[in-house]
Amino acid sequence: MEAKTKRILLIGYNFAPEPTGIGKYSGEMIQWLAQHGYQCTVITTYPYYPYWKVQEPYYKKRFWYTKEKEEFSSGGRITTYRCPMYVPEEPTGKKRMMLDLSFMLSAFIQLLKLLFSKKSDVVMTVVPSFQFGLLGCFYKWIRGGKSVYHIQDMQIEAAQDLNMISSKKVVDILFAVERFIFKHTDIISTISEKMVSKVQAKAKKKVILFPNWSDTEFFKPLINQEDLKTEFGFKANDKVVLYSGAIGEKQGLESIIYAAETLKNQPDIKFVICGTGPYKEKLQELSQNFGLENVHFLPLQPFEKFNAFLNMADLHLVIQKAKASDLVMPSKLTTILSVGGLALITANNDSGLYALTQKYKMGRLVEAENQEALNTGIAEALNGENNEEIKQNARDYAKRYLDINSVMKDFEQVMNKN
Repeated sequence: MEAKTKRILLIGYNFAPEPTGIGKYSGEMIQWLAQHGYQCTVITTYPYYPYWKVQEPYYKKRFWYTKEKEEFSSGGRITTYRCPMYVPEEPTGKKRMMLDLSFMLSAFIQLLKLLFSKKSDVVMTVVPSFQFGLLGCFYKWIRGGKSVYHIQDMQIEAAQDLNMISSKKVVDILFAVERFIFKHTDIISTISEKMVSKVQAKAKKKVILFPNWSDTEFFKPLINQEDLKTEFGFKANDKVVLYSGAIGEKQGLESIIYAAETLKNQPDIKFVICGTGPYKEKLQELSQNFGLENVHFLPLQPFEKFNAFLNMADLHLVIQKAKASDLVMPSKLTTILSVGGLALITANNDSGLYALTQKYKMGRLVEAENQEALNTGIAEALNGENNEEIKQNARDYAKRYLDINSVMKDFEQVMNKN
């Protein structure tokens, strides 16, 4: 069977039109496959991330099952089944487990209906949540075909690190379920070389590198930075330090406010926090308590303006906790590299992200969870002599390794192997 006639089934609760994170990548992946002739079916829920609230025009439909169809000139098609799911406004550990279980149940009901439709050649489940792999195993057991288990986040380890699960017995059960999924999955993939090594050690079988990407044709460097700054409400000579992405408690983003407080006597340095998430109000309150006038909070920018918005910044902050930087290249960094942005990345020198950034000299690095190092790093980066070289290296890396067409063609070959 030729690749373009393949039928793909994707299961995961993050999907288009979510603007950031896993939903963005799952949506773009399915869009690419459909544009290349694949018949794609998606079991997902209604877009809620990173707002932690179902977005319009879906809000009134959120308690029901709905179906969407999109046809492509290639002959490809996307059929999307949206399932109801519990979405907590404040995602605590227990509430996240309820979220996972609610989708597991509603997606299973939809999957049962699809058992009587045309068979999918490939069923792909996306982690988180890790237990969705059971749905892929179930479909493969009933209908056959090939199963793909794609890991965007090592969820069980993350839950342990954040003390969301304290019972060793529960953790052991979760790892046992994960081992079952590994054993009964044909292709396991993940998004960084470091994660490939860690997952391989657990799965005891080959793991494929399937990295997150960027659209390097849309996200590209622009030359009119001073004009862009005035377009977004800043002065042409302002130095804009930007964080753009999800705003969650586990990222340590309060360090941006502390850095802004340290540099408040330099009024031309503007800190911009763009995005949404459950921790945004706390950051705004912290900024107000310090009486900071150099911190600006903006909503997520529309896609058509996002390339210009990223090009406006003099410095991009990629803030991570120490353990996170050991595993994954953050999704926001792929886009920063694509626009040739100057990134200041918090990563310790024994981490995979540190090694990768150093190897290609495509960003500036400071120690993770070290406020003084971050403060100094920001000041030095804004006056760095080799910034243009770093920015060119970033763009070159993105074009060579992160272009969506290259990444998807490589994965397509893996998926279509007998």
